[in-house]
Amino acid sequence: MTETSALTLSMTRQRPLDPPDEVAGLRRHGAIHRMKYADGHLGWLVTGYAAARAVLAHPHFSNRPETQHPPIASTRLELAQRDFKLPPGFFLRTDAPEHTRYRKLLTGQFTVRRMKMLEPRITEITNDCIDAMEAKGGPVDLVEEFALPIPSLVICELLGVPYEDRETFQRESRTLFDLDAGADDAVAALGRIWAYLMELIQRKREQPADDLLSGLVQGGELNDEELTGVGVLLLVAGHETTANMLGLGTYALLTNPEQLALLRDDPSLAENAVEELLRYLTIIHLGPVRAATQDVEIEGVTIKAGEAVTLHLPAANRDPARFPDGEHLDLTRPACGHLTFGHGIHQCLGQQLARTEMRIAYPALLRRLPGLRLAVTPEEVPMRSNMSIYGVHRLPVTW
Repeated sequence: MTETSALTLSMTRQRPLDPPDEVAGLRRHGAIHRMKYADGHLGWLVTGYAAARAVLAHPHFSNRPETQHPPIASTRLELAQRDFKLPPGFFLRTDAPEHTRYRKLLTGQFTVRRMKMLEPRITEITNDCIDAMEAKGGPVDLVEEFALPIPSLVICELLGVPYEDRETFQRESRTLFDLDAGADDAVAALGRIWAYLMELIQRKREQPADDLLSGLVQGGELNDEELTGVGVLLLVAGHETTANMLGLGTYALLTNPEQLALLRDDPSLAENAVEELLRYLTIIHLGPVRAATQDVEIEGVTIKAGEAVTLHLPAANRDPARFPDGEHLDLTRPACGHLTFGHGIHQCLGQQLARTEMRIAYPALLRRLPGLRLAVTPEEVPMRSNMSIYGVHRLPVTW
């Protein structure tokens, strides 16, 4: 087992679409490694697929920060949540039964059936964005004109958040995912989003509409603080992750032209292509983090109660034992079973919405703009290496 540094592992990429070389090297020598965290205490790093899946599914690994000694925040959002002392509702780092309660209330809002009902509107939004790009003419920043507005507008309509307020929550979200942001900045950003959503919940109580937040208000199971916590989590996560997948996924396709041609020429490949892009890119740099609530053995390694375990999902999703030749992007690969949305009871609540948005957006973009290409060299595209959710800061394209 190798003792190494979390800080180095989380950031240093030799190539923009690949996890750090040292992580791949670790995985070749085993699935679980002793790791020294930035504050000097020892925990574990998981780089293998089967081991990561086992940790995520195991009932004796907790998602609550207070089970870790000391508590670890893998993102500025979690750091802000810990320091801001959020009341119930922001259930990102909770366990059953608290987590189960919120999950049951929300699961029905993100079913495959509900997402199918949203498809016409998502298609309309996507085409409107492409229309605007065509009217403006290239070059344009695909992030600003396409990747960010599609999921932002969809989550705003789903939740009932006025889209004209998007600059507020997009700005605060960037701070929460910025690895260079200080703790005070993250707490202040989360506080501003919290205040905004709290005020919005009050308006929903007085003037309910046909949206998810109004439905939760009228349901009566949650108080205003709980409703605000749920709203903050869904709003921030609902646009930030998919926006970065749309931007980074397009960059991956433009720098792998043979794969782009496959999807452009065969739209029926879209569903599988989305799964492969999710697997190959795995936009979470490092994490999630779990802690053992009692001694647990995973693949012959005993993880003691209270010890933290950091999962390296980009490495796990390229484990050749699960995905042969996983270092290469292959849109025809059967990529189901990846861990990008997690696994077990904490897997991403909005994964079907994200899949639907990408399955519609990628083929539409390539069909409507068949000559799409980078307007700069690949090396000139600024990558989100300083953000806990990876992607591209900007993606200049033309056609």
